[in-house]
Amino acid sequence: MAQGLPILVVEDDAALREAICDTLELAGQKVISAGGGEQALQLLIRHAVSLVVSDVRMLPVDGIALLKEIRNRFPYLPVVLMTAFADVDRAVEAMRAGACDFLLKPFEPKALLEHVLRYRLTEAPDDGRVIAIDPMTSNLFALARRVAQTDATVLLSGESGVGKEVVAHYIHQHSGRCKGPFVAINCAAIPDSLLEATLFGYEKGAFSGAQHAQAGKFEQAQHGTLLLDEITEMPLGLQAKLLRVLQEREVERVGGSKPVSLDIRIVATSNRDIAESVAKGLFREDLYYRLNVFPLLIPALRQRSQDIIPLARHFLATHGGRSGRPHLRLSAAAEAALQSNTWPGNVRELENIIQRAVILAPGDLVDVDALQLALERRVDQTPVSTIPCRTQPAEDLRDVEREHILQTLEAVGGSRKLAGQRLGMPERTLRYKLRQYRLEGFLKD
Repeated sequence: MAQGLPILVVEDDAALREAICDTLELAGQKVISAGGGEQALQLLIRHAVSLVVSDVRMLPVDGIALLKEIRNRFPYLPVVLMTAFADVDRAVEAMRAGACDFLLKPFEPKALLEHVLRYRLTEAPDDGRVIAIDPMTSNLFALARRVAQTDATVLLSGESGVGKEVVAHYIHQHSGRCKGPFVAINCAAIPDSLLEATLFGYEKGAFSGAQHAQAGKFEQAQHGTLLLDEITEMPLGLQAKLLRVLQEREVERVGGSKPVSLDIRIVATSNRDIAESVAKGLFREDLYYRLNVFPLLIPALRQRSQDIIPLARHFLATHGGRSGRPHLRLSAAAEAALQSNTWPGNVRELENIIQRAVILAPGDLVDVDALQLALERRVDQTPVSTIPCRTQPAEDLRDVEREHILQTLEAVGGSRKLAGQRLGMPERTLRYKLRQYRLEGFLKD
């Protein structure tokens, strides 16, 4: 019986397409098929698939063009290309464009099945924490489950609020370390003076106030997974020490001399472009390559629109249940409004809006008024005309955040302490952001 996500076969020769589909179905695989690149893209929008097997020579969209489009829209989806022409240049172009492999026609059924078993994604199961209706999200979690079976270091990137910690938990839960601890530390939330001791631990008397020895986060994660959240916020001096820990797989406590061997899995996250941080000298290049063993880019909520309503219903059930209102439901108008929103704050913003609606909805039917989406839009459209040295309009979430921070700083007369209190942001994080804004020319000394 066929199980899992289907394989998409793209071939303009109807007889050959049917033969390939028959071969895969006889081997127990689910299959959907397309006669060309345009039809294939339409199917990918509607269906999550585990693998694309495509011919190269097709008109008007050939296999290379289809591959590049898949890489843009569905970056996690594996693609195997087929061609009847022993063209080395085309094969090289395909591999550079992101193809997993190349099958030269004619090929034996055994060769096709070997490629399918080697490269296809396994379906990500619903474990109660994961909403993966959109094909882009389904492919992401399928790939996360695949890497979970290894001990490879994973670097999760994406905008703030996309759910990086959820993916990190998913990787841990589906790994061989699932019975071990999952330990998370937010590198932006701890002052520089405490971060080293928090990560590595310390011995009694190592510094003033160290009245007893304390294991750090690395030791606490022994035989499990350590999540280094917002890794780009870590100061450069500490990055060098972290690099050594990752290389040697052992840690020394502050004030200690005896190394402790580590058996842990590292997952790191960032909402910034780490390569850009490396280029600006804000992040060590050698540490970047040590962490970037298996990168996973988590798409923004607006890029996986089929998840919006299922997520909203999930949050409504969760927060409604906690508030003693288990029968809440969204009206059709409310769902349409949620679907059309741009979600600069991603999943976190969606959850906040639903949590607010649980409080404001007068009855069991949650309508548009209870969502207060206009309030979110007013926050997103903060005017920038009165801010000196900043003439660019807010074009994305980073711009909105920057303008909000700089406006707050201006309102408190330049006091980082007061600005941090108003923003609910650690002063250390605020200092880092302001230093970045100076480098980018948005703030004068």
